Amino acid sequence: MPVRLGSRLAFDVGKARVGVARCDADAILAVPECTLTRDRYGADLEEAADLVEDYEAIEVVVGLPIQLSGGSTASTRDARGWARQLAARVGPVPVRLVDERLSTVSAHQALHGSGRHAKDFRPVVDQAAAVVILEQALEIERRTGRPAGEPVTPSQRGGL
Repeated sequence: MPVRLGSRLAFDVGKARVGVARCDADAILAVPECTLTRDRYGADLEEAADLVEDYEAIEVVVGLPIQLSGGSTASTRDARGWARQLAARVGPVPVRLVDERLSTVSAHQALHGSGRHAKDFRPVVDQAAAVVILEQALEIERRTGRPAGEPVTPSQRGGL
């Protein structure tokens, strides 16, 4: 099935960093973009919103860290909150949460397979995980003809 044309951004939200990936306007190739530093004042969210605007993204995908059993964790709640706050900043661009189980494991495997040493992973593993999340979202859309994941309702506050 055809995929909607337009660039997308993916975010892998962690406690200290947020990995960012993007795809081209044809929604074919996902590439690492950058890593944002989490900030209790919301600077990371502002940087993320700026990237959405700069790339004229048609959609944002945020990884949702769910336990293998399907349960929620503190990281799950944190990612949901971050996504709601981002949605409040980038509307009307839709933000969607996509199951990211094993994305970091896949990112580590890909980095190791590319010849990188484990000590060199930290600066780029979050970006690589965001690439995995975005590739998964694009593949789901190719298979189903619908956007992947669940839509995010913006935070009423729009801030932290």
